[in-house]
Amino acid sequence: MQIIFNPCDMYAFIAGKIAEITPAYAIIDNHGVGYFINITLNTFTAIGEQPEVKLYTHLQVLEDAQNLFGFYTAKERDMFELLISVSGVGCNTARLILSSLTVNELSTAIANEDIKTIQAVKGIGSKTAQRLIVDLKDKVKKTDYAEEIVETVDNTVKNEALSALVILGFSKNAASKALDKLLKQSPDTSVEVLIREALKLL
Repeated sequence: MQIIFNPCDMYAFIAGKIAEITPAYAIIDNHGVGYFINITLNTFTAIGEQPEVKLYTHLQVLEDAQNLFGFYTAKERDMFELLISVSGVGCNTARLILSSLTVNELSTAIANEDIKTIQAVKGIGSKTAQRLIVDLKDKVKKTDYAEEIVETVDNTVKNEALSALVILGFSKNAASKALDKLLKQSPDTSVEVLIREALKLL
């Protein structure tokens, strides 16, 4: 029997010290090697102030690049991989979805055919939302994804939220204006909440 190697299965998880972290990426020091890992806002929230972390990973292999995506739980990684199995949904879009909705919120929306909740994610139109529901409803069971990532309090600044939004693909000027508007309304908003609210405005 011929065994076919899938490069995307190269890394199951990466554990180590956090050398650097933002709401959009983390650099994990594993025995002197720094891994640049794209993360979701939910994973950033779950990591909090931990000095070390274990992230479940997915490796995206392109013709001109290889990108690592990391998740605080295996369930979030599994949901990410379900999302990118849907036609028209790439890794960046899947990360944006999982930065706007928790795994439980998304799985519940899919199970209940709640198009409105899925469409609330920036860049997700009605056709994509419907495709997600049609393709994933039978694969997603609400109870399978009941694990919530607990939010932690974290001190933030506008620049941190702005950097994350720019990395996610939004215009710096537009993102900055959205953040300014939100900060005027609630100056003490945490970075994760600030980004979530900005995603609704952009």
